[in-house]
Amino acid sequence: MTLALFILLLVLVLINVPIAVALGLMTVIAILASSGFDALPNAGLLMFSGTTRFPLIAIPLFILAGAIMNRSGISRRLVAFASAVFGFIRGGLSMVSISASMFFAEISGSAVADVAALGSILIPAMRKRGYSRSFAAAVTSSSATLAVIIPPSIPMILYGVMSGSSVVELFVAGIIPGVVGGILMMFVAYLWARRNDLPMEEAFQLRRVWRTFREAGWSLLLPLIILGGIFSGWVTATEGAGLAVVAALAIGGLVYRELNLKGLREAMLECGHQTAVVMLLVAASALLGDFLTESRVPQQVAAAITGLTDSKLAILALLNVFLLVIGLFLHSAAAIILVVPIVMPLVLAMGIDPVHFGLIVTLNLGIGQQTPPVASVLVTACSVAKADIWKVTKANLWFIGVLLAILLLVTYLPAFSLALVELFYR
Repeated sequence: MTLALFILLLVLVLINVPIAVALGLMTVIAILASSGFDALPNAGLLMFSGTTRFPLIAIPLFILAGAIMNRSGISRRLVAFASAVFGFIRGGLSMVSISASMFFAEISGSAVADVAALGSILIPAMRKRGYSRSFAAAVTSSSATLAVIIPPSIPMILYGVMSGSSVVELFVAGIIPGVVGGILMMFVAYLWARRNDLPMEEAFQLRRVWRTFREAGWSLLLPLIILGGIFSGWVTATEGAGLAVVAALAIGGLVYRELNLKGLREAMLECGHQTAVVMLLVAASALLGDFLTESRVPQQVAAAITGLTDSKLAILALLNVFLLVIGLFLHSAAAIILVVPIVMPLVLAMGIDPVHFGLIVTLNLGIGQQTPPVASVLVTACSVAKADIWKVTKANLWFIGVLLAILLLVTYLPAFSLALVELFYR
C-alpha cells in the first residue's frame, strides 16, 4: 500500500499538481483506505497543530528580512563592497557574485530569494563584461545554493522542526562547509576566467574599498546582530529572525531612507506568498507524518535498509543516493517534510548524529536545486539571465562538483561540520 501511495504522489507531481495538494490528497486516500471516514475529523486538527510550532515562525520572518533588504538598497551596497574587494582578480565579478550570495543568504536563508535579488543586479553586469549567459547564471545559481548551508537557513529550520534537532547547532554546523565551499567555488571561477580570458574589473584601490565599506557598513552589521545574538544564546533562532526584520527596517528605512511604503508592501506580499507555499507543505506533512507513524513505515524502512547492510558508511552512501534522487523531483522543503520522518528512526538507530545528518540532507537537496527537472534555484537564475537551462547546466557542472565534494567531506568526515558544534555546545 505504501508503495502504491508514493507512486500516486509521483504521478500527481508529474502532472503538475501542487506538491502540498498532492501530499494532502495522497494522505487522505491512505487514511480512508486504512481507517475509514471516522478518522478524517482529526485531519484538520493535525494540520493546524503542525503549522503552529514556534520555530516555524522564523521562516516568514527571514523571508521578510530578505525582501526588505532587496528593496532598501542594502543588496546594492553589498555588491559594491564585494566588487571593490574582489574586482582586481581576473573573473572577479563572478567572485563578487559568490561572496554577495553567501552574505545575502546570511539574512534571507533562501536560495531562491538570493538568486532573484542578486541575479537581477549581477547577471546583467557580468554580461556587459563579456561573461556568457550560461556561466553568469551558473555561478549565481550554484553560489546561492551553497549559501543556504550558511546560517540562517530555511531548510535547516524545517529539518530541525521535523527531526527535533537544535536549529542553532544546525546553523553552526554549516559555517565551515559553507565557507570552504565558497572558497572552492571562487577558485573554480578563477580557473574559468583564466581559460576564457575574462577581464579584471579594475585595479585594487584601498580608497574605494574604504568608501564602499562605509556605505555598506550598516548592512554588514546585519549578520553580526542576527547571528551574534543567536550563537551567544541571547535570542533563539525565531527571535533572531524577528530581530532581522527590525534591523532591516531600521537600516533600510531610517539609515538609507530608500524603503518606502510601496516597497514595504511589495516585500510583505512576497513574504506572504512564499510563506503560504511553505506552510501548506508543512500542514500536509503533519497529516502525512501522523499516518506514517501509525503505519510504522519508518520502522519498516529502517529494518529493510539494515537488512541489506549494518555498515554506517554504506548506509550513509545509500541515504545520499536516495536524497539526491528525491532532490531531482521535489523542492527542498517538500523533500525534507516527506523524507525526514521516514528515515530518522534509521539515522538514530545507526548512531548518526542528527545535526550531522541535517547538514547531509540540506546539501543533497541543495544539489537538487541545481539539477533538472525541478531545479528551483537554477530555473530562477535562467529566468533572470534569459538563458537555456541545459546550457546553464553544462556550465554549472564544475560548481555542482564543488557541492558534491563538500557533501562527501561532510558525510565521511563528521568533524568537518561538527567541530564548532562540539567546541561551543557539547
